[in-house]
Amino acid sequence: MSPLLDGPDTPPLSPVHEHEIVARAEEHDGLGHVSNIVYVRWIQDAAVAHSVAAGWNEEAYRRLGAVFVVRRHEVEYLLPTYAGDRLTARTWIARWTAATSERRTMIERAGDGRAVVRAATVWALVSLENGRPRAIPSGLRAAFGLEGGVAGTEAKAGAGGVAAAARRR
Repeated sequence: MSPLLDGPDTPPLSPVHEHEIVARAEEHDGLGHVSNIVYVRWIQDAAVAHSVAAGWNEEAYRRLGAVFVVRRHEVEYLLPTYAGDRLTARTWIARWTAATSERRTMIERAGDGRAVVRAATVWALVSLENGRPRAIPSGLRAAFGLEGGVAGTEAKAGAGGVAAAARRR
């Protein structure tokens, strides 16, 4: 059904980054819970926060002459959330190739730890000059803890699964 989300659990290849979220009333949809599109924004916000924490803010990417852009999102909505819910987005890089990274994100309610969303996003590094994909430089990979692998490296699934592996980090 979903090539990214239906595969085996993919534990973190990079350190896990945690990003705190509080759902706001203005993020509700017509059904009275947080809109699905808001979760996509939160997934992107968590990825950007992870990048900034790794030392790669917008200015650093501009100096590099390249930025990551979303090539594909897959999101599985598990439970609704409401205004005032405190959430934790955990995000990590699960796979990478010469010019792409696959990032996983799990959003959980802080109060009970139940997963509300899980997602996989393929990011491509593209040149600001011509918009074409370009190789991820070793310094950028190293900032995310990816310096030791070979292009296409995949972490081996652990018995505890993705969420458990993410919490152990």
